[in-house]
Amino acid sequence: MTHEKRQHRHPTVVVTGGSAGVGRAIAHEFARHGWNVAVLARGEAGLNGTVRDIERAGGRALAHRVDVADADAVMRAADRTVEEFGAIDVWVNVAMVTIYAPVQETTPDEFKRATEVTYLGQVYGTLAALKHMQPHNAGAIVCIGSALAYRSIPLQASYCAGKAAIRGFLDSLRSELLHDGSRVRLTMVQLPAVNTPQFDWARTRMPRRLEPVPPIYQPEAIARHVYRAAQTMPRELWIGVPTWKAIIGNMIIPGWIDGYLARHGYRGEMTSQAALEGRPDNLDRPVDTDPGAHGRFDGRALPSVPAADPRWLKLGLAAALGAAFVGAVAVARATEPPRRLR
Repeated sequence: MTHEKRQHRHPTVVVTGGSAGVGRAIAHEFARHGWNVAVLARGEAGLNGTVRDIERAGGRALAHRVDVADADAVMRAADRTVEEFGAIDVWVNVAMVTIYAPVQETTPDEFKRATEVTYLGQVYGTLAALKHMQPHNAGAIVCIGSALAYRSIPLQASYCAGKAAIRGFLDSLRSELLHDGSRVRLTMVQLPAVNTPQFDWARTRMPRRLEPVPPIYQPEAIARHVYRAAQTMPRELWIGVPTWKAIIGNMIIPGWIDGYLARHGYRGEMTSQAALEGRPDNLDRPVDTDPGAHGRFDGRALPSVPAADPRWLKLGLAAALGAAFVGAVAVARATEPPRRLR
């Protein structure tokens, strides 16, 4: 495509895992701003619903029925998107799966599958995006992470490990892009608890129904920050005070948090209701329904959430600690007994 044509076309975003939850809300948010939106997901019903949402919001939609664990299929979807829309300006990696179970009750195949989707799915998406962005030396890749990328919790070892692995992958790639003088940009957005359908279709061996650890936020609140991050591209964006507390707290008192989660973590991830017997899960195949972006927590989910570039949070923390140290020294000097003259 010539430079002139690229200037006059509508921008294009690709969203993996875009048929439900946070991905669905992100796809809708970009469509609201007039973007072309290509969506990758496994379930036909969810994809069809997402296409309708995108078109009603004013965007052009392209659906790819793809499992992100299939690298070749992800590459083909990227190629098809460029054929249809001319280029890929932003790629958002969202797709994930998880298993709620203690480590010793999680099988090797389940760990493998969760890793293929939650971690390698983002790697494959990034490679597909780079294939089309690098020749133009432009583009933005947004990887959706979690506070759990920094602070793991019990019962979700496969998911926490996958999110932490994405951080490591992006750090390596970022240095390589800087070395090459590339203008392709990377960011990772770390999320708090969100009201999505995953808690009703994640695989679980727990005795009670699953829930996110409150406070809970609506997916549209997250999507607005992701859209802005795709324009400004901070190195990372931490969404929500709980995310800030979890990440910074783990840097300062990880051992105390280990003990706190040992005492309270199990209870915080489950409701008081008994688990539903025989419900389907989406680990190996989609639960082919169209739930939209929201889960069952609308009555508790907050419509807005603050977000911050962690550089400013860290500077603020350093300033607060410095002020506290200076204050402590001043108090200590003021309370010293006077020195006797010899």
